[in-house]
Amino acid sequence: MKNKKTEANICMVIAKTFSGLNMNALKYLLPLWISPLTGASLRCVFAAVAFWIIGLFTGRESSTTREKVLLFLLGAVGIYGFMFLYLVGLSKTTPISSSIFSSLQPIWVFVIMVIFYKEKISMMKVIGIAVGLAGALVCILTQKSDDLAADAFNGNMLCLASSVFYAIYLVLSKQILKNVGVMTMLKYTFTGAAFSSLLVLPAYGFEAKLFTDAFQWWPFAVLMFVLIFPTVLTYLLVPVGLKYLSTTLVAIYGYLILIVATVASLLIGQDRFSWTQTIAILFICAGVYFVEIAEGKERKAANVS
Repeated sequence: MKNKKTEANICMVIAKTFSGLNMNALKYLLPLWISPLTGASLRCVFAAVAFWIIGLFTGRESSTTREKVLLFLLGAVGIYGFMFLYLVGLSKTTPISSSIFSSLQPIWVFVIMVIFYKEKISMMKVIGIAVGLAGALVCILTQKSDDLAADAFNGNMLCLASSVFYAIYLVLSKQILKNVGVMTMLKYTFTGAAFSSLLVLPAYGFEAKLFTDAFQWWPFAVLMFVLIFPTVLTYLLVPVGLKYLSTTLVAIYGYLILIVATVASLLIGQDRFSWTQTIAILFICAGVYFVEIAEGKERKAANVS
């Protein structure tokens, strides 16, 4: 089990590094080369096809019809909802701000566990949630729209909502993975996500300058990076983390997204240094730290008893 946990941690580092770079790649593509809704559809459909092809070369996994339906619905609502809100939000705000809200996922995971799974609550956890949400409010209320963020307030609110959807996906997929294999989960959740995307896309139309204008290599290469690494490879690796690590620890790896996206954004000029963003990051990190410390104490107490 120790080796499995090491492998799971390595998988999470790789996955979240690509997720951080994904923010910068998508910010480059949105909305100039592809619209957010078109981007969400491309990611969902590409991943669904890729996972079914990969599944042909992996071992057969048993699952019930009920589990497959639940996975399909989880993808149709959870994954597509996350990608839909995330891409639309990112097109309006900056990569650093969007990654700030990704860092809230451990807090949302805990809130969901309290509401639906009766997880124990403590004063330390309440303080952590309050501090983390205070950091989110700092970012939402102080960031102004400019040349790098066309509609910062609405973009930040959409990214906030997307982090809630992803937390729901983490919690539910953790539960489902107790009974089904990784490839089964990926095939059916992304089939559900692709189904939702193909239902929504006709209402808005396929908008992708990348495919309608003269072909250009660099935007196409960036899109392929997004589809292959942050989409297919990352979602292949995350279930390994979910299987052997706690849901909260998997969510805490979202900090790596924040670090990678911040460094890359400042280096390539997709964001500017901001004291308010820095304060928001510190508040959210402190909030998640309080929640994790409280959970760590409870786990030790449970092991002792």
